Amino acid sequence: MNVICVDDEQLILGLVVSMCEEMEEIDEVKGFTSSIEALKYAVHYGADLAVVDIDMPDMSGLVLAERLMERLPAIKIIFVTGYSEFAIEAFAIHASGYLMKPVEKAKLHDEIRFAMDLKNTQKQTPHIRVKTFGYFEVFVDGETVSFSRSKAKELLAFLVDRRGATVSRREAYAALYENEDYTRDMQKQFDVVVRSLKQTLSDYGISEVFEMNSGKLRIVPECFECDLFDFLDGDVDAWKSWCGEYMGSYAWGYLTEGYISLKTGKVPDISEEEEE
Repeated sequence: MNVICVDDEQLILGLVVSMCEEMEEIDEVKGFTSSIEALKYAVHYGADLAVVDIDMPDMSGLVLAERLMERLPAIKIIFVTGYSEFAIEAFAIHASGYLMKPVEKAKLHDEIRFAMDLKNTQKQTPHIRVKTFGYFEVFVDGETVSFSRSKAKELLAFLVDRRGATVSRREAYAALYENEDYTRDMQKQFDVVVRSLKQTLSDYGISEVFEMNSGKLRIVPECFECDLFDFLDGDVDAWKSWCGEYMGSYAWGYLTEGYISLKTGKVPDISEEEEE
């Protein structure tokens, strides 16, 4: 677990950081006296937990928590403050803990362990998981799905890349068969690919991930978990799992790969509005 601590009082910050460092469950702790700098760091490098003082001069801890949760949905927040009146607002944004100053080590450790247990509970193994970083694979209850036709697998990969958008048969065909004309014979061949995909999904009991209506194809992103979707949602673990390659040897994936590479290599700007 990687933790950031935020407090504008250097002495208190140092104490909280040292308390966190004593926990063997925590791998790394970073301290910040600026909410803006803490946000920039967390978005760029990731964080599993933030211990945040509410009364901060550059950006309130409540606002910081909201910004962190927007960008890193899996992050857990523990507030520390000298003002009990902030409790309602703190829990309204789903903080996992709320501590009054002066912070007691035992209570802080209890809150951190509670946040970790909550995080682990939320990360149960999904029934259907799709991997796009590196080579494309689909898993059902941990078992790798085997496709009888490579083009059927590539068709599913292409639809995952489209993230639920509908795709015409001609558009999908053009992606899979780059330089081949869409002739009647090739249309029949593409029909075989579609039927093969549907059969494979049916054999594994996951037909719900694919829809075909009036010649339009799409995947149903709500039916499965995917590292690409998690990455775009700001999930820390998905960011950490990026290996520099997307969708293996599928040529049509270069645009998404370029976008991910650009995003991982850039520290997002914090707008003037947020700094206020």
